[in-house]
Amino acid sequence: MIDLHTHSTASDGELIPAELVQRARTKGYTTIAITDHADPTNIEHIINSTQKIKILQKDYNIQILTGVELTHIPPAQIPRLAEEARQMGAEIIVVHGETIAEPVLEGTNLTALRSDIDILAHPGLITPEEARLARENKICLELTSRCGHNRTNGHVARMAEKYGARLVVNTDAHAPYDLMTDEEAIKIAIGSGLTPKEAKQATTNSEKLVKRIIKD
Repeated sequence: MIDLHTHSTASDGELIPAELVQRARTKGYTTIAITDHADPTNIEHIINSTQKIKILQKDYNIQILTGVELTHIPPAQIPRLAEEARQMGAEIIVVHGETIAEPVLEGTNLTALRSDIDILAHPGLITPEEARLARENKICLELTSRCGHNRTNGHVARMAEKYGARLVVNTDAHAPYDLMTDEEAIKIAIGSGLTPKEAKQATTNSEKLVKRIIKD
């Protein structure tokens, strides 16, 4: 299992990073990105903290990626904050998309997809223009297992298929019971309307993204 969207006690998760990594390992994870909620007030602290937990990679035999989820940021500020996150050492940048479960500012999806990010999380009722941008800029759209955010998985899957955008399946884990196996991730993708082959491709997209990150 490769999960590129999780949270620890550095933001609103229930587990300290070490326990999050250990529980992920026992679920069969090979890679986990810790992507705590970030804004201008805490982004440096989050990145520094996650970088320190990478010391556990060898002991736990799991790849840990330093990441952030830029959350409820005014759209105009997203490009600058994403650039700062890269400079601080973030290996993966997620943006909290326009989920219908929360009052995310309109324009977040569009601006994020024009910025230096890797994943647009739970993008909600994504538009054709946004799906095309995701394809053109090689930004992955997320299918999520998280309650509330997953209400629009079917729409996201259809738009990605129609306009050629890449999909990934993540947990957006905040608690131990949110972590899932590869088999469960495939079921989430199939439940979103993908064929078994397409669902498998979504997991392969996660692998490709990780390889690109490590290569860079």
